[in-house]
Amino acid sequence: MSGRDDELDQLREERLRELQERQQGGDAAAQAEAQEEARAQADAQKQAILRQYLTDGARKRLNSVRMSKPQFAEQVEQQLVAIAQSGRLGDRIDEEQMRQLLSEMAPSSKSFDIKHR
Repeated sequence: MSGRDDELDQLREERLRELQERQQGGDAAAQAEAQEEARAQADAQKQAILRQYLTDGARKRLNSVRMSKPQFAEQVEQQLVAIAQSGRLGDRIDEEQMRQLLSEMAPSSKSFDIKHR
């Protein structure tokens, strides 16, 4: 009889572990879904701010930069959003101002001197 009780105890423990693993997996899925929703909401807010503070020409220029340098464009957007949220951005940014901003924020281009022997 005690052998059978041991088997039942083992089965109960395995079942309990399975249930705990499922619950943790469900929590992780819900947490991932909440993070994705928060990310989407933040992106929508960022796009609304950019629409508000950038003229069509400035947005087109930024989109052109995004095609070739997506990480740099993301940095510029984050900087613009931060400035706008802090209240330091008074008027809308036009295409010429966007050009200046991009050149100021652009990483310094590295040049290589190649010497032939």
